[in-house]
Amino acid sequence: MRTVLVTGGATGIGRATAERFRADGDEVVITGRRAEVLAEAAAEIGARGVVCDATDPGQVERLLAELPDRIDVLVNNAGGNTDFGSMEDSLQQVKENWLANLEANLISAVLTTSALAPRLTTAVVNLGSIAGARGAGSYGASKAALAMWNADVAAELGPRGITANVVAPGYTAQTEFFGDRMTPERRQTLLEATFTKREGQVADIASTIHFLASAAARHVTGQVLHVNGGALITR
Repeated sequence: MRTVLVTGGATGIGRATAERFRADGDEVVITGRRAEVLAEAAAEIGARGVVCDATDPGQVERLLAELPDRIDVLVNNAGGNTDFGSMEDSLQQVKENWLANLEANLISAVLTTSALAPRLTTAVVNLGSIAGARGAGSYGASKAALAMWNADVAAELGPRGITANVVAPGYTAQTEFFGDRMTPERRQTLLEATFTKREGQVADIASTIHFLASAAARHVTGQVLHVNGGALITR
């Protein structure tokens, strides 16, 4: 039995990932900022919930006191596109918008991984995005930066037998990512961009994360694995 920490584990991909590890009988801890949502999800999953904003160093330090001395798998899932609905009517606002996405998607993973590094034994999996390869303003830039930072993590932790990889989803249903901004027309465009002609499911992403944390992937590290139905191909 392993101990797995999933940040942002109360909804969407994070929750599906927590459920996938729990199906193996692993001990799972999920974090999130919304106490009520977190508590409900933890009870339903059979996980332990700890309220934590991963962009806040103080809260990440307090999280350490709630965790065991050994963490086998860390899944840095917390994040999202903070640009939705934001204004950029001044350079100050542009700066704030960029910093918000960097904090949500990069700094959150950096702080959590740095804090837990001495306790890790097996794998770090970071949630990237197709936007990190295609570009999407500050959100895409933050996910691209996450992928480059992951290479450093892989090099640092590799000698201890710990892998570090990024899973980069394309359009995935059953998440809060788009909020109420997903129109039927936009959804159809995203579906047509895939080879499989279907929308991604949270279980698709969770299964890839689970694989990267398994013994079958022990020699896979420093990689970005795109899970998007062919909407973006790599070579």
